[in-house]
Formats: sequence, C-alpha cells, structure tokens
Amino acid sequence: MGTHLNPYLHFDDSARDAMEFYRDVFGGTLNVMTFGDMGSDGPEATKVMHGQLETPSGFVLMGSDTPPGMDPPHGASVSISLSGDQGDELRGYFDKLADGGTVDVALEKQMWGDEFGQCRDRFGITWLVNIAQPQGSA
Repeated sequence: MGTHLNPYLHFDDSARDAMEFYRDVFGGTLNVMTFGDMGSDGPEATKVMHGQLETPSGFVLMGSDTPPGMDPPHGASVSISLSGDQGDELRGYFDKLADGGTVDVALEKQMWGDEFGQCRDRFGITWLVNIAQPQGSA
C-alpha cells in the first residue's frame, strides 16, 4: 500500500457541499460519514465527520466539518497544487474550481515557460495549477 500524503480540508458547516463540488470537478467516488453515523443525535448529526474523494486520476481529497466544541482551523498558509502535462484536463479543473470563486492569477503562459494560474474556490480553498510545457517549447 505504501505511504500517501493527502490534503485534508476543514469547513465550518459546508463540508458536504464542498466535497460534492470537488467530486463534480474531479470525478471519482465520494464516501461521507456523518457524526450521526457515529451515534451523535444532536444538531451536528448531519455534519460531515469524514469525507473522502478518490479520483480517477489517483489522488485523494479528504474533508470534514468542525466537530462540536472545537474552533474551526483558519488561515491561508496552505494551498493545493495541481500540476502535470495534461493541459486540457488541468485547464478544465481550473475553470471548474474558479466557477463561483475568484481568479487571483489567470491561467496563462508564465516567464518560466509553463502555464500557471491561481484561484480561490467558492469555499475559500486556494488552488495552484501548473501545466508543464514540453522541453524546448518555451
């Protein structure tokens, strides 16, 4: 099985909507477990205790709502980077992620020769997209 590094996103109360949005963007299988599934019957019962999206591209994205009694983690110290040489696929992800969000850097050719863009999706998550160009095409 090996070792894997997976982004884990935290939300106030929008984990289900966010994880379903990411499934629409990337495709794949989404599994969601609520606090109610684990026996909680309070107002948090419908909140997401753990969501996991496994995509056809082979990456895994995880997320949850903030548990009762805990402060939600906040901060802009983390961004998620998508990179590769599959231009059409990556451009499609960027367009879908930016829909309803904000584009901080337009996805276009940069001084280092690759296409690069940065956007913040409708849930406040920052995404970096880099499309590698074939060597010698700069």
